[in-house]
Amino acid sequence: MSAARAAGPTLAAVRARGALRAVVSRGIPGLSQCAHGGWSGLDTDVARAVAAAALGDPGAVEWVPADPADRLRLLAEGAADLTVANTTWTLGREAAWPVLFAAVTCYDGEGFLVRAADGIDGPRALAGRPVAVQAGTTSAANLAAWYGPHAPGPLPVEFPTPAGALAAYAGGRCAALVLDRVALAGQRALLAEPGEHLILAETISREPMAAAVREDDPGWLRLCRWVVNLLLAAEHEVALAGPGRRAGALEAVARTAGRHGPAAGLDPGWAGRVLAAVGTYADVYERALGPGSGLDVPRGLNALWTGGGLHFPVPLH
Repeated sequence: MSAARAAGPTLAAVRARGALRAVVSRGIPGLSQCAHGGWSGLDTDVARAVAAAALGDPGAVEWVPADPADRLRLLAEGAADLTVANTTWTLGREAAWPVLFAAVTCYDGEGFLVRAADGIDGPRALAGRPVAVQAGTTSAANLAAWYGPHAPGPLPVEFPTPAGALAAYAGGRCAALVLDRVALAGQRALLAEPGEHLILAETISREPMAAAVREDDPGWLRLCRWVVNLLLAAEHEVALAGPGRRAGALEAVARTAGRHGPAAGLDPGWAGRVLAAVGTYADVYERALGPGSGLDVPRGLNALWTGGGLHFPVPLH
């Protein structure tokens, strides 16, 4: 198969345009936030990594901020090439939309942000109380499933944007903000007094957040999947190499992955560009969510499997 044929129409269109169009959320610190004139976060670094592979320039991204209800619609309608907007990979979404999820970028679960002064010690204490959720997310369905058809549960109040849901909670209209726990850490940081709010220990759902592409282009799906996997594989190899051997490990990873580039419509330097642009998955997580970000979200399920997490990189050879 020729490199041009393997590349597929999406890569050809991205190159003709000179930019990757990436759907991101409207302002969730740690995942996708526009501040000081630029976008930052785990999701945005994934988009930059794809742009580095496809275009040779991690800055060649046209950001498409979207409300949760529009994240997959914009992709399906051709207004974007990639969705990286803390979107949970579910059967219902792949069945309802002409999209496929390429790779998990962050493992998470639904949680609750509450005011410490309210004395709420668990989800059961929210029974009968209004809680803020975002329209177009899985939050309302997760609440219904966890509390069950007979147990008294909270009263979900939907808002179209993250800012709207956070404002309703901050203003006292709702007793809690319900969202993926990683995203809640970022939302809490936006409050006037973050220390007066806490995220409950309970997690009530499985939320594998993943990058999505349209279903009609397997070449583009392959490219995006392997970009994410490269970040994880690079972290693994750096850890195996040990202290002081990071540079050599990254060079070896780039060579191993790079030689498969032409068969996927890329040049042999694609992997080296990705790693130079964003580093390993550990580097991305540290910048976006780790102690250096100010959010200090533990790796938890987002550690490699060797560290008790769920990320298991597929071999690059």
